[in-house]
Amino acid sequence: MKNITMIAAVGKNLELGKDNDLIWHFKGDMKFFRDHTLQKPIIMGRNTLESLPKLLPERKHIVLTKKNIEIPGVFIVHSLDDLLNYIRQYGKEVMVIGGASIYQQMLPYADKMLLTEVNAESKADVYFPEFYPEEWKKEVLEEKEENNITYKHLVYTRK
Repeated sequence: MKNITMIAAVGKNLELGKDNDLIWHFKGDMKFFRDHTLQKPIIMGRNTLESLPKLLPERKHIVLTKKNIEIPGVFIVHSLDDLLNYIRQYGKEVMVIGGASIYQQMLPYADKMLLTEVNAESKADVYFPEFYPEEWKKEVLEEKEENNITYKHLVYTRK
C-alpha cells in the first residue's frame, strides 16, 4: 500500500528492544520520530502501547491485538485484515511504530521505512524483521552522533 510507513531505530543486527523497552535513546532520534509521526495515526501492538509512558499527543493510537481489551483514547483492531481495511479507507500516511511482530506483519504492505541505523550492537530480545535490500531504494537523510555513537536516518522506498 502506498500509505504505510514503518519507523524504527535498529542496531547493526536489527536490534530493536529488550525487556519491552527501546535500546537506543538519542535526543536526535526522538525528535526524528516525533517529527515524522505527529498528526498521523500510529500503529502498534499492545506491548508497545504498554511501554509508552503515556499516550503520545497529537497522534491517533491504533493497537493490533488479539486480546479483548478497551483502552480510553485507543482504537483497538483485532485482525490484520481489519487493520488493512482501516488503512485503505483512511487513505493517508499511517506510521507503524512496533513492536517486532507488528513490523513483521506489516512489512509486506509497507511502501516506506524510516530507519535510524545505529552503528552499534546491543543485547536484544526483539529484532526488526530482515528484509531484502534489493527491493528497496535507500537514501541517507542525515548522519548524527550522540554519546560517542554514530547513527543515520535513512528512508527506504519500495522499488
